[in-house]
Amino acid sequence: MKKIGNQTIKFDNPPTILETASIVGPKEAQGPLAKYFDQCLEDEFWGEKSWEKAESKIIKETMNSAVAKSKIASSDIDFCFAGDLLNQCISSSFGLRDSNIPFFGIFGACSTFVEGLGLAACFIDGGAANYTLSTASSHFCSAEKQFRFPLELGNQRPQSAQWTVTGAGATILSKNGTGPFVTHFTPGKIVDMGIKDSNSMGAAMAPAALDTLVTHFKDTGRNPSYYDAIYTGDLGYIGKDILTELIATKGYNIKSNYNDCGVMIFDKDSQDTHSGGSGCACCASVFSGYIFNSLKTKKLKRILLIATGALTNSTTAQQGESIPGIAHAVSIEL
Repeated sequence: MKKIGNQTIKFDNPPTILETASIVGPKEAQGPLAKYFDQCLEDEFWGEKSWEKAESKIIKETMNSAVAKSKIASSDIDFCFAGDLLNQCISSSFGLRDSNIPFFGIFGACSTFVEGLGLAACFIDGGAANYTLSTASSHFCSAEKQFRFPLELGNQRPQSAQWTVTGAGATILSKNGTGPFVTHFTPGKIVDMGIKDSNSMGAAMAPAALDTLVTHFKDTGRNPSYYDAIYTGDLGYIGKDILTELIATKGYNIKSNYNDCGVMIFDKDSQDTHSGGSGCACCASVFSGYIFNSLKTKKLKRILLIATGALTNSTTAQQGESIPGIAHAVSIEL
């Protein structure tokens, strides 16, 4: 059995992260992590006629960049796992339709990148693939139009709201290599604490992050100090504080080595992003840029990456439903 404990998969043949790539939008390019991204766009349209077409182009070119950097042919990639926030994952399916790679369209809201990374690792460890690719994208303008209000209305955003990251991140895994290795995958359970405020996603997702994080520690027998860094994907400032407080009640202290990608990608004060970043590209771009660079340069040797997602849409919000949360985690080690 590769499963240990309740829900963690330990890989007998941990795949290597061969290469990553990231492309981000203009607001992200003004943030503190700009130098770690492969490309920063000057505008949200990138020469396309719609935001949706722009997002498809972003994920396509991010995938192409990762393949080029890996120095393997795209025909060598056995399977691709991709997803985004738009209905029926149209950014991924339209953006990658010419890739000629067997394709899995996946949806985990903002947790999609780590969901894909974990599944891609399972395929390699299980002997079904030599190379896999996982990628995810989001776009502030297309997400706002679908989930909240048309930008033309100029609606005021409450301080608890997060800014959907425009961009994409892509990761290529290999059966062979010298690391960093994906060693464990802890898929999450759906956790719904009854929160209904779609402008407070961090609060809705934090309980799911708590459940997955505690489960990972119990399944592996590890504690927070085992990792050089623990990163959540999309909780922002409010969700990060909630998770830090909640996990302390379970006997774990993560204050010294924990951060959130949504906190890291923007400068809250100068960029007016309220509670920080969110979206599939938040975790995907920060990992594929800053975090992977830290692993390659051995500034970090053991990390736990947990992406969180709010499993909601405009229909359920209008019908008064609560917001179910999900969180998936992967251990990455040198």
